[in-house]
Amino acid sequence: MFKLFSKSTPKGGRFDYSVLKTDMHSHILPGIDDGSDSMETSIELIRGLKELGYSKLIATPHIMWDMYRNTPEIIKRKRDEVRNAVQKEGIDIAIEAAAEYFLDEHVEDLLKAKEPLLAVNDHKVLVEFSMAFPAMNIKDLLFEMQMQGYTPIIAHPERYSYLIRNKEFYDELRDIGCLFQLNLLSLGGGYGKTVTELSQYLLKNNFYSLAGTDLHHNGHLNELGSPRTAAAFAKGVDWGKFTNKEL
Repeated sequence: MFKLFSKSTPKGGRFDYSVLKTDMHSHILPGIDDGSDSMETSIELIRGLKELGYSKLIATPHIMWDMYRNTPEIIKRKRDEVRNAVQKEGIDIAIEAAAEYFLDEHVEDLLKAKEPLLAVNDHKVLVEFSMAFPAMNIKDLLFEMQMQGYTPIIAHPERYSYLIRNKEFYDELRDIGCLFQLNLLSLGGGYGKTVTELSQYLLKNNFYSLAGTDLHHNGHLNELGSPRTAAAFAKGVDWGKFTNKEL
């Protein structure tokens, strides 16, 4: 098992995120979704993630057509602006960008038109769906993505609380070739008891291969650095099973 705590903060018990190297799910591009609201905030969040041990960040702004009509062009332009700002600030960290696709009619249209999707890496695409109820066509959209050469990564599967009574759905998604991404704060209770329970179930049954902060704001950053979160991460988690370093 990998070492969990930073040498520089032995008393605080802070988790050493260099064990993961790459954060592959965050909302640090300014002004285009419900994450960072300004370049100043973005720099603050990026600096904080660097201090926690990350050396590469893959920003994944929402593409949710009813709310956030982001396009590859918008996302790449914001990525470049952040890269320039990070360089000016002298922060030694790599900045990349993909997207978090909400599985809606817009994604269906993109697939029908065979428009390229923004991948986290090597055709791996981060996706999410409704946290209120399961959509009927989820599997159809995931299958079409796979037919076009993509591997879907299910973002924060533990946050779909309605699956607490239908855990078989996770097996079905894994059986069709989907990957699963843990929201790190789920383990520490950041999203409530049911989400923590589901994250522990998925962890125990080896569903996760990736982990992300899903960082939106300073509150998330503070929680990532808290002893409570570090203690939750230390409970039998084999970080060697996570493939973030390969991204």
